[in-house]
Amino acid sequence: MNMNTDHIDLLLPPEMAEQAEHVGVVKANMPALKTFILALLAGAFIAFGAIFSTTVTAASTLPYGVTKLLGGFVFSIGLILVIIGGAELFTGNNLIVMAWANKKVSTVQVLRNWFLVYMGNMAGSFFIVILMLLSHQYLFGGGGVGINALNIAKAKCELDFMQAISLGVLCNILVCLAVWLCYSATSTSGKILSILFPVTAFVACGFEHSVANMYYIPHAILILKFGDPIFLSSLSNAAQYTDTITWSNYFFTNLIPVTIGNIIGGAFLVGMVYWFVFLRKK
Repeated sequence: MNMNTDHIDLLLPPEMAEQAEHVGVVKANMPALKTFILALLAGAFIAFGAIFSTTVTAASTLPYGVTKLLGGFVFSIGLILVIIGGAELFTGNNLIVMAWANKKVSTVQVLRNWFLVYMGNMAGSFFIVILMLLSHQYLFGGGGVGINALNIAKAKCELDFMQAISLGVLCNILVCLAVWLCYSATSTSGKILSILFPVTAFVACGFEHSVANMYYIPHAILILKFGDPIFLSSLSNAAQYTDTITWSNYFFTNLIPVTIGNIIGGAFLVGMVYWFVFLRKK
């Protein structure tokens, strides 16, 4: 008996493209309040991934690559929660351009969605930042978690503009490929596996995700401003952190160029490429 196995637990790429276009139309037409609330959740979910990653890599004595691999693996919980739990993430929503390119949604609808989701992601991330500051979780591991959080934020605030754009491009290529692969899966386990490897790769490689940075850097800033005095006095050279981890560096050195890079990587180098291949009207 012949058996066609093409559609066991998967959609093929042309069908994935149609699914991505349909999802883009749904997202672009979603009511503003619903969009914003789901974006709040996504910001919080990605923050949980960042917290998980910061905690398990704190004071690591493993080789650099193994530590980064471990941090990326556990960070994946963020996008798993977004996709499986249902939430609106700015970087993944860059794929709405596939519906836009076929004139299924307008430019105004795309920009409206991106703005609402971006603001919601930022608000959700900052809510978790406040909770984490109040929890004093950064003092765990003899303060190792807090030092790791400061070192991560410091490195992010020291990027130059073009480097931050490039790292943002590379990041969202992988994030949007993870979302794209999820369109092929018809089971929860399939979606989780689709997410796991691309997200682990972008974190392990040190690429830059705008929404993750909405947690990483504000958390470090607030630790330096309002953190435990004993912890702060224990820092060997506090000036190296306070001079670098600032609101100005957060927005202008990291968030703005990383966001630009994320849009280029997700919307153009993934979304528009797959639109051109599978959805473009000849």
